[in-house]
Amino acid sequence: MEEIKELIEKAIEKLKGDDDLLENFKKNPVRVVEKLLGVDLPDEKIEAIVDGIKAKLAIDDIGDVAEKLGINDLGDVAEKLGKLGGLFGKKK
Repeated sequence: MEEIKELIEKAIEKLKGDDDLLENFKKNPVRVVEKLLGVDLPDEKIEAIVDGIKAKLAIDDIGDVAEKLGINDLGDVAEKLGKLGGLFGKKK
């Protein structure tokens, strides 16, 4: 299991450093991961790595959006959502 985590981290590092590679990953993730890591693993292992990479990239994207919105913790989220409630007819 630790080996898969290391492979995921290695792939993410390479993907984040190359926009073209990231675009190719979005189109054909299995092939890109095999090429990136220089391994030919069984499909179920590669798919587990691909799923891990997608999850990590999604989490990082959410973090980037939150940072841009000035959300630093869950309290900030609750406060900002509360303010949005007024837009939909709810009053604070």
